[in-house]
Amino acid sequence: MILEPTPHYNCQWPQHLLAKGRAAAMADTRHLVHISRQSIRWADMDAFGHVNNVWYFRYMEQARIEWLVARAPHWTSKDAEEGPVIVNASCDFLIPLVYPGDFDVRMFLGAPGRSSIDTFYEIWSDGRKFAQGASRLVWIKRSTGRSTPLPESIAAVATEKSD
Repeated sequence: MILEPTPHYNCQWPQHLLAKGRAAAMADTRHLVHISRQSIRWADMDAFGHVNNVWYFRYMEQARIEWLVARAPHWTSKDAEEGPVIVNASCDFLIPLVYPGDFDVRMFLGAPGRSSIDTFYEIWSDGRKFAQGASRLVWIKRSTGRSTPLPESIAAVATEKSD
């Protein structure tokens, strides 16, 4: 069931956001690597009757962490010498999510650099895209905070093409 949000003064969803954005611009150079099924919790809602914007970033983070743990589990150890950091993140809010509901976060990768890779996200429910986002992941040495080459397990999947 698709629940339409109650109209609020701050729920004007500009048409230009539906077709543009950083994630949409990179669509031709990215490929799908993970889908995370998640649920909207009552606590995710704000006073305007829809999911608060900070939760979209947490939904994308959850998908990214699931994928990273599957591809490079060693970085989660508190003793790991290397690991990822996010140096920027963005989100285009296309349609407001409302409780109750389930949705998929589709995670895509762009071409890898020496120490970084762009990640892209789409949040879908009931055949509609509710949001799209992007972030840049940089692999660092924890002792110095300086960038280091991406692990082979990350770089290799970034160059694979999905079916």
